[in-house]
Amino acid sequence: MRSKSHALTIDEVRARFEAWRQNRQGKSPIPDELWSAAAELARKDGINRTAAELHLDGGKLKRLMEAKATSGKPAPTFVEVLTPRAISVPECTIELEGRRGMLRIQLKGASTSDLAGLSRALWEVAS
Repeated sequence: MRSKSHALTIDEVRARFEAWRQNRQGKSPIPDELWSAAAELARKDGINRTAAELHLDGGKLKRLMEAKATSGKPAPTFVEVLTPRAISVPECTIELEGRRGMLRIQLKGASTSDLAGLSRALWEVAS
């Protein structure tokens, strides 16, 4: 096991991949330890260079790095949800005219959401 102060080099990781490729059984997948070493190297040297040097799929290496970056962060324990302030209309008059006559509605101090709800209800009845 290496110490945290020792950064992996491309030669060390390449040697580990070559040893695994020579000894693997059939088409077994690359072990997680090797992917982790490749990801650590890619953070330092870049994804494209690392993928080319180690003969890896650069897209998969990038996805694994992104997944590890997001999985290492703790989930938020508190999320504040802000609702828009209700804006009140000081005074509003709605006039509707139809076949049966005219309807006049006067609103004082109603919020815009109240006005939207009333408009929606009237529209549904008229449709």
